[in-house]
Amino acid sequence: GGADTVMILSIIPTFIDHIISAPNITSPEQLRGKIGSVNRFGSISDMGMRLSLKRLGIDPEKDVRIVPAGGNPERLAAISKGISQFTIMNEPFIKEAERLGFRDLVNMATLKIPLHGNGIVTREAIIKAKRPMVTKFARAITEAIHYIKADKDATKTVIGKYTKFTDPEGLERTYKNYTSVLLDVPYADPAGIKTLLDDIAPRNPKAAAADPKSFVDQSFVQEMESSRFIKQLYKK
Repeated sequence: GGADTVMILSIIPTFIDHIISAPNITSPEQLRGKIGSVNRFGSISDMGMRLSLKRLGIDPEKDVRIVPAGGNPERLAAISKGISQFTIMNEPFIKEAERLGFRDLVNMATLKIPLHGNGIVTREAIIKAKRPMVTKFARAITEAIHYIKADKDATKTVIGKYTKFTDPEGLERTYKNYTSVLLDVPYADPAGIKTLLDDIAPRNPKAAAADPKSFVDQSFVQEMESSRFIKQLYKK
């Protein structure tokens, strides 16, 4: 069965982290027998690591050992000290890892694992009671996605303001990493929900029985498409 909670837009529809490895590891196959670090068990980095390894033909339960090590700086410290031989990171920490001699082994976005890393979720009761407001919000977010893609310099300034990063190359790489996966037409794909349900299913039988489609409402994006709202944005 479904829930009152539904996703109406998907902003980042896949994993955008990278697998970073010790310099002597030159291919995913060489991760076998090694220790990988994630933020904590059950976190999005843990799930991303395990699903990515599976896509690469490596069993995350048998072929490697995964340990919790904390946030990006802590994981960088763990790989620097040899506590782990590979980890998962996003920009601009990838640049820092490369500067220290580690290898950017796999860009997880290229594996195209459907998962809503970022999206807009609301309740069906709110949609029913305040649909015009939700429509305006959906349009504003869709317009913001266009703005991010259309005005790189302004977007990088905003990224710098909130992350406190000042390094131009780091900001450029962060911008590219995110915009490479941002959707012009931000449909919430049920496949991204299914990835999450499949991950939860071993611990929660309800997830195994749930229909991914019941957790998405695509009508707002459909309306923006049929009214040519999105087409007009990208014509400017």
